[in-house]
Amino acid sequence: MEEEVTQRTIALSIRTAKLTGNVLRAALRKFLAAQHQKGKNPYKQGKQTVKELIGQNAGVSNIEINDGNIKSFERVAKKYGIDYALKKDKSENPPKYLVFFKGRDTDVLNQAFKEYVGKQMKQKDKPSIMEKLTHFKEIVAKGKNRERAKEHQKDRGQSL
Repeated sequence: MEEEVTQRTIALSIRTAKLTGNVLRAALRKFLAAQHQKGKNPYKQGKQTVKELIGQNAGVSNIEINDGNIKSFERVAKKYGIDYALKKDKSENPPKYLVFFKGRDTDVLNQAFKEYVGKQMKQKDKPSIMEKLTHFKEIVAKGKNRERAKEHQKDRGQSL
């Protein structure tokens, strides 16, 4: 029984005038590519166009996002494996984004939006790195000036 499991054979028929190594290699590559395609999902996943999303016959819903930082939403959607499509509405100023998603992904999308909003709130509470950098530059500059003033006073007191 073990020998039958461990020894598998494939039947491959090739129609050619002369069987060479290149012909055999090409035939095996085509066979492996066909085997690899059998297990794949024919639908695209993740970010896609609205047309591709509608073509999956799953019912489409949408949500509006007013934030210009859409990349952070894309990271969260990728993490949760959501199939979505983004559409930018330029008629308003600032432009808003419409996120289209499959109807069956509603629960997953709600969880993803909770995480997205939580990240956005944390990010707004933190001061920007440039503000921190300018603040520390000012502190360092004040410290150097104080040391220079001390050295200058010491030199005056010691001179004869």
